[in-house]
Amino acid sequence: MMESLLAKELHLTVKPVAILLTNEKPEGASQFRPGSWGCVMAMLKAASLGKTAVFDRETVGCGGGGVGLGFGNAFHTSGAGDTGGIEYFLSTGRGEGYPEGEGYRKTPELASCFVSNLPIIDLPYTYRVFKPLEQVDPSLEQPCLVTFFVNADQLCGLVVMANYDRPDLNNVIIPHCAGCQGLFLIPYNEVKSENPRAVVGMMDPSARPFIDPGQVTFTVPYKRFLEMEANIPDSFLTKSTWNKIAERITSVPSEVSAGTDGSQTNNG
Repeated sequence: MMESLLAKELHLTVKPVAILLTNEKPEGASQFRPGSWGCVMAMLKAASLGKTAVFDRETVGCGGGGVGLGFGNAFHTSGAGDTGGIEYFLSTGRGEGYPEGEGYRKTPELASCFVSNLPIIDLPYTYRVFKPLEQVDPSLEQPCLVTFFVNADQLCGLVVMANYDRPDLNNVIIPHCAGCQGLFLIPYNEVKSENPRAVVGMMDPSARPFIDPGQVTFTVPYKRFLEMEANIPDSFLTKSTWNKIAERITSVPSEVSAGTDGSQTNNG
């Protein structure tokens, strides 16, 4: 089973989460009921607290979740049709009889451009699995991504580590996107890169209520995660400057609360 040195040095209060692609459904995993609404980020939070969650095409929680988890362009499914079109829903709304627009883009045209710039992909795997990294057996399975829930001090540490062995300044990105897009879709697009970047997520007001205040996500391709772990011994994480921050992290009470949002789920 895997132990994360980064989690130890950052004094995480919740577990790093491994994201896996598989055609085998894990036993006992939490899963949204087919056709019911739910936020992917609530399941991520549950995984950070020790549970395993699984998604397939029928149990992504919403059309945006289908896109965010790499099930193709699902904006037109799972109730998205009654919003009047995703370009209206993300911006101004379509008017009477339709839901209020979210106002995340100034115009429908800009919202349409946002959608066209997403690296939408339809991956040939039946399931997406979230599970605590410590429960992964690397001899049997390999995550594609690893996600951390962090506060500002812990984010600082991860950002520096993501740049530690690189010559440039652009090794971490903070895109505005849906929570699940910043968790899976955009980080997965980095897997294909020769020098994959880390992605800071949860810049999504619609998803933030499902996690604790002050938290963001930090997601890296699994290969990059291993490189960052290997770089710890000679890095700033072993120096006195970081020790001062570490003392502050450990002195702050955890804000993490148990449970999820109460969305409809099945277990097993």
